[in-house]
Amino acid sequence: MSNVYPSLRYRDAAAAVDFLQRAFDFEPKAVHRNDDGTIAHAELSCGDGLIMLATERETDRWGAHAGQGWVYVAIDDIDRGYERAKAAGAEIVMEPTDQDYGSRDYSARDPEGNLWSFGTYRPA
Repeated sequence: MSNVYPSLRYRDAAAAVDFLQRAFDFEPKAVHRNDDGTIAHAELSCGDGLIMLATERETDRWGAHAGQGWVYVAIDDIDRGYERAKAAGAEIVMEPTDQDYGSRDYSARDPEGNLWSFGTYRPA
């Protein structure tokens, strides 16, 4: 398993969890809510990878970052992933494309603007 865990902020993290499941096949592993129902911390997996996310708050000490993430995810079936993302309403930024280095990739944005790139290339 990886030792790097991307962490994203969303204005509506609950909607993001739902979208990431439908569009990109992520599976919630933990979802912790604040008293007001917003998400304090969530962990979602895809294969052996894991991301963390939370609802952005005005008092966040790291500043506003919703919609500024960029994540690469290695998957086996790019065309199936692309069709799933497209059906879920993801904004397709790059159609499935065979790369010179042997990977097949596509890219999409989630509803808050984060860029998700999916490919068959798996860094060593």
